[in-house]
Amino acid sequence: MNAPSDHDATGLGDFVSAEVVQQAGQLADRFATARPFRHVAIDGFFTAPVARQLAENFPAFDEKLAMNENGQVGAKAVNEQVRSLGPAWRRLDDLVQGMAFRTLISRITGVPHLQYDPHYFGGGTHENLHGQGLDAHVDFNFHPITRQHRRLNLIIYLSDEWRDEWGGSIQLHKDPYLPPAQDEIAVVTPLFNRCVIFETNEHSWHGFPRIELPEDKRDLSRRSFALYYYTDSRPAEELGPEHSTIYVEQHLPEDFGPGVPLAPEQAQHVRNLVTSRDQHLRRLYGNIKQLYTELNHLKERYGLQAPPGVADEPSPFEIANAVNLPPVEPEPDPDPESDPESGPVAESAGAPPVSVDGPDERDEALEDVLERQSREAGAEIARREARIRGLEQRVSELETSTSWRITRPIRRLKRLLAGG
Repeated sequence: MNAPSDHDATGLGDFVSAEVVQQAGQLADRFATARPFRHVAIDGFFTAPVARQLAENFPAFDEKLAMNENGQVGAKAVNEQVRSLGPAWRRLDDLVQGMAFRTLISRITGVPHLQYDPHYFGGGTHENLHGQGLDAHVDFNFHPITRQHRRLNLIIYLSDEWRDEWGGSIQLHKDPYLPPAQDEIAVVTPLFNRCVIFETNEHSWHGFPRIELPEDKRDLSRRSFALYYYTDSRPAEELGPEHSTIYVEQHLPEDFGPGVPLAPEQAQHVRNLVTSRDQHLRRLYGNIKQLYTELNHLKERYGLQAPPGVADEPSPFEIANAVNLPPVEPEPDPDPESDPESGPVAESAGAPPVSVDGPDERDEALEDVLERQSREAGAEIARREARIRGLEQRVSELETSTSWRITRPIRRLKRLLAGG
C-alpha cells in the first residue's frame, strides 16, 4: 500500500480507485434512487494493490472474538482493534477517518458532517464461517458512548472467491415481517473488493442467509471490513426511540404445511430456525430481567418502594441472651450535639453540598435537592419501564408468530428428547 501521490488532488492517495472518485456523481444518483432503501454497491472500490494487501493481512479466525449476543462461541469473529492488525490496516484506519474520504462518502450518500468512530463499535474485520447466517435486522441507532446518530454502514468484502448460491449474500429488505413473496429484497453478493454503502435508519432491514459451502470449499470464509459513520444530528422525520439491534426471524418455507414430508436438510433447517428463535428469546428475557433489577434498585434508592423482604437475622443482643451469656446491650444512639454528622440534617455521602444560612433555608435547600433527585429518578424509571414494555412486546410477537406456532411440536419434541 503506497503513500498518497504528490499529484493526487483528492487527498485519497493510491487507496481509492480513481474510477470511484470520477464517478461519484453517478454513484450518488444510484444511491438516492435505490430500493428498498438507499444504498449502492461499488465494484473495484480500492486500488488492486490496496485490496490485495488487506486480504493478505486479514486476521486469522479467533474464537475469543466469536462470542455472539447470547454469550456462545459462534461462527462469526469480529475484531474491532483495527490498528493492531498491522501497517496495511493502520493506513486504512488513517484513510477512513480523514476528511478527504469522509467528504467522498458524503458526496455519494448525501449525508453531510460524517463522524468516524474510533471505537469501531460492532465494526472492524468480520469473518463468517460455514453455517453462519444473519437474521434480518435494523441496527442500534445511537452510539453507546458518544450518543451520536448512526447514519451509514460501509462494508468492503475481501473474500477471494464467492458465489451467491453459497449463501452469505447481503439482503436488503423492505419489510422482513412480510411473507417473502410480498417483501422487496435487493441482493448484493460479497465479491472481492466490492463495497456496499447503505443508510441506517428505522427501516434499513438487512441480513444474509446461512452460509452453506460445498465440501471442497469449506476452507473459505466470508471476510469483510465494516465501518459505521455517525452524525451529531439527523432529520426529524428519521428519529426513532433508542433501541439496540432488532432482529426478525426467517419465515418457514412456503411449501411447509400439514402432511408435507420433510427431507433431512429441511428438518435441519427448521431446527436451525427454532434454535435461533430460542436464542433471541433467551436474550430478550435476560434483558427484561436486568432492566427490572435496575428499575427496582432505582425505586428502592429513592424510597419509591421497599426492598424485598428477607429472613430476619437475630441481633448480637438476642444471640447472647439465647445462650445465657452476659447480655449485650445495644449501643446508645449518638448525641446529635456531640456528633454533628449524626444529626437529622446530616448530608448523605455523595449528595451535593448545600449552602444554608439558617434552619429554614436549610430545609428549603434539602427539599430542592430531594425534588430534583425525585424528578431524575422518575424520568429514569419511566425510560426503563418503556424499555421493558418494548421487550415484552417483542417477546409476545415472537411467541405468537405463525412460524412459532407451526414449530411448537418440534420444540416439544426437543424438550422431550432433552429430558425436559
